[in-house]
Amino acid sequence: MTSIADILAEHKDKEGPLLPILHDVQKAFGHVSEDAMREIAQTLNLTRAEVYGVVSFYHDFRKEAEARPVLKLCRAEACKARGVEALMPIADTQSRVKVEAIYCLGLCAVGPSAMAGDKVYARLDDAKFKSLLEAM
Repeated sequence: MTSIADILAEHKDKEGPLLPILHDVQKAFGHVSEDAMREIAQTLNLTRAEVYGVVSFYHDFRKEAEARPVLKLCRAEACKARGVEALMPIADTQSRVKVEAIYCLGLCAVGPSAMAGDKVYARLDDAKFKSLLEAM
């Protein structure tokens, strides 16, 4: 299992390592805890406030672990034009998966689109969206 110290050691000689470290911590642990922020700040010679400011600014970073799987559903204009709003009642009726709005996955021509982890899903319709939620 990866530790915060391992992640910090991996990035110690890189320029501007804060964001890559935070991404790796988020990926490894599902969130960036107060203890992790403290250790990162100390190692990078930053204040805890500076690290916390970055974590709280970017909505992808979580301060606490999410118990449910997370599906990021694109709600940008192109996906709206391609019918994402019709999928919202399906998302609202289930509670096993946390559906979060995200604004543009860069798949505008093949929307509506969503992302779970590092995998993206395009051309979602009712059936594909239900199937995706059930698979999670």
